[in-house]
Amino acid sequence: MTVVLDDEQNMLKDAATEFCRKRSPITAFRELRDTKDETGFSREIWSEMAEMGWAGALFPEDLGGFDFGMKGMGLILEETGRTLVASPLISTVVLSGSLVQLAGNDAQREDIIAAIIAGERLLSVAIDERQSHNPSIIDTKAAKSGDGYTISGEKRFVLDGHVADQLIIAARTSGEGSDKDGITLFLVDANAPGVTRTRMHMIDSRNSALIKLENVQVDASAVLGEVDSGFAPLDQALDRARAAIAAEMLGSVMQIFGTTMDYLKTRVQFDVQIGTFQALQHRAAEMFGEVELARSVVSAALQAIDEGADDASMLASLAKAKLNDTFHLVSNETIQMHGGIGMTDECDVGFYLKRSRVATETFGNSRFHRDRYAALKGY
Repeated sequence: MTVVLDDEQNMLKDAATEFCRKRSPITAFRELRDTKDETGFSREIWSEMAEMGWAGALFPEDLGGFDFGMKGMGLILEETGRTLVASPLISTVVLSGSLVQLAGNDAQREDIIAAIIAGERLLSVAIDERQSHNPSIIDTKAAKSGDGYTISGEKRFVLDGHVADQLIIAARTSGEGSDKDGITLFLVDANAPGVTRTRMHMIDSRNSALIKLENVQVDASAVLGEVDSGFAPLDQALDRARAAIAAEMLGSVMQIFGTTMDYLKTRVQFDVQIGTFQALQHRAAEMFGEVELARSVVSAALQAIDEGADDASMLASLAKAKLNDTFHLVSNETIQMHGGIGMTDECDVGFYLKRSRVATETFGNSRFHRDRYAALKGY
């Protein structure tokens, strides 16, 4: 596993660091929350991200991208995690864009990915129908209707679904329950008749939507990939999204760990720095070890996906499970070590604790990924 960045990756990371700190610091996220922004992210900032090439970082050059791969996208997301930048990078670029790249035909790839790279189109993938993530449990039905299909069902926790221009719907064309065979992916106009979108305000002030589909009519050309065979590319795209959000979570973890260490060195109680208390040193040492492990597993997952390694899915689940646990631990310890000030809204660390709770459930909680990891290992 390569852990040393090359010159190009270092330049990308430095550019992302400068941009996030100057153009989208945590104060910008606080303003989005306080103003109850209808979009949930700054479209101006998103346009600037696209101009910098971030929307095309993941895609190969033959599709108009910059071919930085998942490693490059992970570096960007790590920096956005540090300042809690709200953007459609994961929902539109990583998950939706990957799904179009993996499953789409030439015409779909050329049209959609070009629009994504230009920052001109937002997409969301509508999968989950239960309280917890499980992409194989699909009850939404897509029935043959003339030359096309009629789709009916309900989707929950659709990231940025309320502002998407297009939706990728996972629907069942055969089978039942949790059968992986029989799932088909459809490209649906987000404003098509029969589509109802309700924005859900989450505890971390990010975006998700409840989407209801009532007899939505689509042509056969709306099928993304092959009929009844949508699960394989969906799962592959989800692995990219899982590793991507793990990278974002890693950035948040490193930010609050560093903030907490600085606080321990400056906060004085009983006429001494609280960082000299042995109990706090032990807790800090535990966090340090967990952060370093988290950094390693995220790097391994990103690299495995880029290389098409056989264990890429296992490493994606390992990274997501590890970051779920680590973000939960470090965000809790950060609040506790800051004491009373950490509980106030004026202190930024509370934003990270709230983000940890939502990010943990996004694309699978620890229980889901431990079970998936075991299944992939043959247990």
